[in-house]
Amino acid sequence: MTDTVPTLYEWCGGFAALRRLTDVFYKRVLDDPLLEPIFRNMSPDHQDHVARWLGEVFRGPADYTDHLGGYPAMLSHHIGLAITEEQRARWARLIAQSADEAGLPDDPEFRSAFVAYVEWGTRIAKANSAPGANPPTDYPAPRWGWGEAPPYTP
Repeated sequence: MTDTVPTLYEWCGGFAALRRLTDVFYKRVLDDPLLEPIFRNMSPDHQDHVARWLGEVFRGPADYTDHLGGYPAMLSHHIGLAITEEQRARWARLIAQSADEAGLPDDPEFRSAFVAYVEWGTRIAKANSAPGANPPTDYPAPRWGWGEAPPYTP
């Protein structure tokens, strides 16, 4: 038996799993009347970029920072969007629902950590998208962990 606790990235299945998640999720977003206006002009690489961001946040490779500009770049994509609470909550709900279809682990520990990050991240995005927001641009990408409940392995 090992004492090594896997990262969220490892536990969820790595980049391939996160890419499945973003593919499923953004199909839902584009079908959603509340979110579609925000995302209708997203680049063809958007799903890949978000999967890389989530991978880095969940303690995988630093691909987003190393190749796509890190936290400052992520912030820049939200500035001026004026995300409403209804849009934020819908985004959070849709990505949580998409995790099932994408085949991410459904154990309570993983889902708790996943939803905790989504709630935190969407609230940060909403705050930084507000008119006149002046978010810090020198922060590193967050690195999310298990929180209070490590993964349960029967």
